[in-house]
Amino acid sequence: MSGANGSSTWRNWAGNITARPARDVSPASAAELAEAVRRAAEDGLTVKAVGTGHSFTAAAATDGVLIRPDLLTGIREIDRAAMTVTVEAGTPLKRLNAALAREGLSLTNMGDIMEQTVAGATSTGTHGTGRDSASIAAQIKGLELVTADGSLLTCSEKENPDVFAAARIGLGALGVVTAITFAVEPVFLLTAREEPMAFDKVTAEFDALFAENEHFEFYWFPHTGNCNTKRNNRSAGPAAPPGRLSGWMEDEFMSNGLFQVVCSLGRAVPATIPSIAKVSSRALSARTYTDIPYKVFTSPRRVRFVEMEYALPREAVVGALREVKALVERSPLRISFPVEVRTAPADDIALSTASGRETAYIAVHMYKGTPYQAYFTAVERIMTAHAGRPHWGKVHTRDAAYFAEAYPRFAEFTALRDRLDPERRFANAYLRRVLGE
Repeated sequence: MSGANGSSTWRNWAGNITARPARDVSPASAAELAEAVRRAAEDGLTVKAVGTGHSFTAAAATDGVLIRPDLLTGIREIDRAAMTVTVEAGTPLKRLNAALAREGLSLTNMGDIMEQTVAGATSTGTHGTGRDSASIAAQIKGLELVTADGSLLTCSEKENPDVFAAARIGLGALGVVTAITFAVEPVFLLTAREEPMAFDKVTAEFDALFAENEHFEFYWFPHTGNCNTKRNNRSAGPAAPPGRLSGWMEDEFMSNGLFQVVCSLGRAVPATIPSIAKVSSRALSARTYTDIPYKVFTSPRRVRFVEMEYALPREAVVGALREVKALVERSPLRISFPVEVRTAPADDIALSTASGRETAYIAVHMYKGTPYQAYFTAVERIMTAHAGRPHWGKVHTRDAAYFAEAYPRFAEFTALRDRLDPERRFANAYLRRVLGE
């Protein structure tokens, strides 16, 4: 078995989750992965696949067999007639994006981080922001997965459509994904317009800003009335990337270098946070640039944090955000990270946070090592009062009883899990909590 070894401690990116599996396996093919699942069954061990650890929950943690994605990478096929690309499950999004760009192709939409593997990102429902274009999982046209009995199952709208309806965001509960086929389109240009805007103005005009832009999002800086807005729209060009110095200033120095220093200071001396926030949120300047999608949608994230994000019915988001602002203002909380608001159209995936409803997201973050429970608990109370659905890969306290109410198709998913994994080969503590026994 290539890469099979003893075990080592596994940690996620944020460092808030660790696991000590009985053994690690790095399969180089779907056949090797299937063999690892069969061997685990013989030894009475559970199986979990990990990606790059960008989830803040214990979704991938196991004390059984840990499947590492390192060797399951690369593009299998580009089908220009069907306009699809099929990739191995462990391929990092950044490698997929760069490879597609070389072929003159692109995904339609993506999240703002591209470190994750394609399987990790889609299985947890990773998304960007979009008026018409949805999450990465909603762009899936076909899936290949190893199920609990060690067999290889392929699914699409035509083949095993019931599995396809659920497995695009499968939480690792239905099997281990080995390959994904995505819809792609000819590469295009996006013009990004970033502009500071007052909180009251953004919230008052949110519906118009959403309607007028293909991809709208904004960040509110706690302890201030200031926001930064981002509008990304398709453009005829020409390409006009940010200048090297200004791009470095905005994306590296301010977003990573200076921000790291500010967060460290805030963690050491929380009382400084509100005044720093007022200065830093005013230091933002407007800028416009045009580039290919992955260079606009994604940005490096080197400052480590923990995050909670809730999906709300789109019409509820402004009211909920105002409640979060009021909460911060009346509490002793000191929050150095901006609060992010994004949108997604309704989709047809059983456990998608946007399943069956037009959606907006509110994400809250805390710097790594800062106690986050008080803030997240208070925000979560606001979100659940608005029928919120938490991101599967981010911190939350919800359980199966809550999800049975929050997702109209929850029972459809759990019934499929009973059929595909009756012995719970792919179970772990997180899945027991969110899906039930």
